[in-house]
Formats: sequence, structure tokens, C-alpha cells
Amino acid sequence: MRTVLVGIVAADMALAPLTASAAADPSWEQWQTVAGVFDFGGPRSDGSLLVAGSPNLYLADPAGNLAPFASGPGGYHPAPGAEAYVAVSPGLHVGAAGCDFIQDETFVLRLQPPFGIDRLAATGENAGSFATVSGVTSLNGIAFDSTGAFDHRLLASGGSGGKTVIAAVDCRGTVQPITSSAPALEGGLAVAPLGFGVFGGDLIAPDEVGGSIYAIAPDGKLATILKPSLPTGGDIGVESLGFVPTGLLRGGMVYYADRKTQGNPHPGTDSVLRLPSSDLVAAGVQEGDLLVATEGGAALIAVHCADSCREIPVVSAPTTAHGEGHIVFTINKIAPSPTPSAKASPKPVAQPASSSPNVGILALAIAAGVVVSAIRFFLRRRRR
Repeated sequence: MRTVLVGIVAADMALAPLTASAAADPSWEQWQTVAGVFDFGGPRSDGSLLVAGSPNLYLADPAGNLAPFASGPGGYHPAPGAEAYVAVSPGLHVGAAGCDFIQDETFVLRLQPPFGIDRLAATGENAGSFATVSGVTSLNGIAFDSTGAFDHRLLASGGSGGKTVIAAVDCRGTVQPITSSAPALEGGLAVAPLGFGVFGGDLIAPDEVGGSIYAIAPDGKLATILKPSLPTGGDIGVESLGFVPTGLLRGGMVYYADRKTQGNPHPGTDSVLRLPSSDLVAAGVQEGDLLVATEGGAALIAVHCADSCREIPVVSAPTTAHGEGHIVFTINKIAPSPTPSAKASPKPVAQPASSSPNVGILALAIAAGVVVSAIRFFLRRRRR
């Protein structure tokens, strides 16, 4: 599929941070402007991010160039204003189903009946309905299980009578309920790496109204990780999650969507927000920690879980941002070390004559001959 890069003007590349105290307190940078931006997926295998605006999708390269994605006649054309969260396949094998999710395919929540998940090919063609999730009146979260605790399936959340349904979908589109009694949840879901304390491998989900962060195990059991010291309430509380990947703290970026929302106390700017990994390092964040951002103001903390869980403030200064969707990451590519040049084989060094084995043997033989001759001479003298 042929795509055309959309240039971003220099003014958009250098927008001021959301706070004026960048030197004292880390703050999000307004990196790019995207109309209706509300979610991200990826990175894809080529390093680009999938950017979900309303109603368009884009691919963004590390330099900030945007290319329309799935925009042709056979592409993806949702209703304007919909917040259909996305997940990009990292290419995972589902053992029980005996199949694989194809790398770089995009899975999008279908927000109209029959509620479910649609699939887009890696090139952007719309492959249509992938799965239908029953027993829900809405869908509000999606994430891949990259650890294998859920057999590498695609996980989706939806509302039903004030509760949340969690379903797992394999690579053939077969849906299995995990639980139908979780608290009201929504936003950027994430699966915890196995090293995340007792919650490793669990699906982690935020409750923006109550303010708690929950873990849902593969058997459907629910546990509270903690309730961060962040604002709570609809359109205000914890909204988005993401786990710091291996390698990020050596250089990379964190991304979050700031959607323009008219008439809201946090009106947003329709910007892609980003934060350098150096700010995480300065705050004491470690690889494998959970990042949690609020919808109102885009406050950001990290959660570190080992024997117990604790929160680490990262971005605390209040802003007018209106955060949505997943927290995603890109890792800087490190140039490989130069290939060592071939070195000439060292020339053989001639050994000194005294160290040559043959010379040593000859010297002993001569010495022995001299001794023998001397003895013979002495014996002859005695006979006379």
C-alpha cells in the first residue's frame, strides 16, 4: 500500500512543555499535533508507532513524520468521535490454539453491536471482524499478553451492569471469558512482566473513579495493587498504564495522548505528549516498573513491586492535559560496535641460539665427548 508522508511544520516540532518548571520537575513535551488523538499502539517492527486519532489512523516514525494508515477504500473508517482503543501485535504464538498472531497486525475495539474486535493487516487493509465479545454493553480496553500467562492471547475489557467483563481471544478469534465481575475499569490496560512481584503475568487495569490499580489473574481472581496518591473521579483519575520495557532506561521515550475535549476542566490540546527516559532514571524508576497516568492533568507515577509495592512520583505539576489510551514506548537504537579489522598474523620470532632445543642437545654431546676424552687421557697416563 502506497503511503504519503505528511510533513510536520517546525513550529509543531518545538512546542513548549506543558509546565514552566521543567528544570525543577519533569514535564511532558507537546511533541506533535494530531487531531482527535486518543491512543497508541506498538512500536511496530520498523520502529514506528500507530497513532489513533478521530477518525484517522497514522504511523509516526521516530523523527515525528506522520503517514496516513489504513486510509484507503479498503481501510479503516470508524465513526468520528469514537475512542476505539488499539493493540498492535508483536507476533505471538498461542499454544492451545496452535497458531500465531501476525506481527504488526492491528486489532481495534468495535464499539457498536455486535461488540467485538476488528483486525487490520500490517499494510492497513481492513480484514473485518475478528471476534465478537458477548455479555457486554460496551468495550473499553485492549492489550496483548506478552508474558504467556494468558497463553499470549489478546485481552479485552467491557462494561456490563456496573461490572467489567474480561475476555481472552486467541489467534483464531475464539473468545474465552476470564471474569464477568471485575469492578468498573477502563483505559490503557497492560499485562505485568513476570518480575512484577506477586502480580507478574496478571492483567493490570485502572479504576479512574475509585482510584485503585487492580490485577486480574488468568483464573479471574482480582487483587488490589495499590491506590495511588493521585486525583480520583470520572475524566480525572487513573486512566492509562504501561510497563517500562528492557532497554528503555539506556535511551528512549514515553508517549501519552492528550486529546482536546471541549468544555472539560482539562481541555487538552490534541497533542502527542512525550517524556525522555532520562526523567524516569532521575526519578528512580526501574525497568519493569508500572507507569500510571491520570486522565485529568496527565500526572505520572511509577509503581515498583517486589515483596511489596510502592509508588514513585515522576510528573507531578498540574496541567490542562486530557490523557487517553495506552502509555507506549520507543527505545533508541544503539549503533553496533565497529567490526574489528583483520590483523595480520604476527611474524614468527627467531629464538636465540641458546634457547633452541637442537643446539642444547649438540652442546651436551660436545661436553660429554670432552669428558670422555679427558678420562681416556687420564687412564693412559696411569698405565704408563
